[in-house]
Parts: sequence; C-alpha cells; structure tokens
Amino acid sequence: MTRAASVIAIVGRQGSGKTTLIERLIPAIRARGLSVSTIKHTHHHQFELEPPGKDSHRHRAAGASEVIIASDSGWARIAASAGPATLPELLAQLRPVDIVIIEGFKQLEALRRVEVFRGPGQPLAAADPGIAAVASPAGVELPGYPGTRLPLDDTEKVLDFILSA
Repeated sequence: MTRAASVIAIVGRQGSGKTTLIERLIPAIRARGLSVSTIKHTHHHQFELEPPGKDSHRHRAAGASEVIIASDSGWARIAASAGPATLPELLAQLRPVDIVIIEGFKQLEALRRVEVFRGPGQPLAAADPGIAAVASPAGVELPGYPGTRLPLDDTEKVLDFILSA
C-alpha cells in the first residue's frame, strides 16, 4: 500500500454481531467520502469461491499456486500458501484505501480494537487492556470493564470513535 491506511479491528465472541456492525460501518465510511477495505479471517481451513467442479476450483485442485477469477464486475484471487498469511502480508496485498477493517484474527494485539459485546458474561475487554472500546446495546452490563463504551446501535458514534485515532 502506498499510503498508510487507518486499520481497526472489530473483535468479539462468535455471534456477537461483528459482521453486522461492519456491514453498517462500510456505507457510513463511504458516505463520509472515505474508501474502505476489509480483511476477514475465517476459522474454516479450506474455502473456495466457486464450488467443486467449477473451473477455478479445478485449477486449484490441479495445483495452481494462484487462481484469479474475473467477471465484468470484479475479480478475486485465491492463493496457496505453505502456512497462514500474516496480517501485514495481507495488508500489503490491498490497494490503497483510507480505512481497513479487520475481522476474525485472534492475534491483533498491535491493532486498535473495538469489541462488540451483547452479554451475558464478561466482555473480552475486561481481561484485555488493548481493546480500545466496547460497543454494546443500551442496558447491557459490562462487568469488569471501566473503559470507553460505545452505543452499538449508533453507527455514526462508533465511526466517530474509529476515526478519532
């Protein structure tokens, strides 16, 4: 990337609403005239953009190191690797943008993070001081967390916090 993007991670337990928040943040970011990309890590060890039997899947199965599938409206690249790609390696693959939103990586200590928490229980931020804020619905308790609380249902306020760094 030729310019430094602001990188923020949205973290939380499975089913907490991370993807839903990101879906709301993307158009809000664009409405402010900024560009945005996302990187989503999945726990699925194998994934394909086309189902088995389709051409790009057959190319990968035959041993191609990379496969690019292209259409009139976009393209995607599937690359093989000997081990998991690091976040810096993935960030380097993106075109320059203003903001990159990361979802799904477990080792994000170096990134500014916002946790999505709906309860019950204790937010991850109670034990992880590296989480900058917790976005939760009104009325949800945040036991053990004295830090910044964001209104999960107010996308603009969450975005203001993200852009404040």
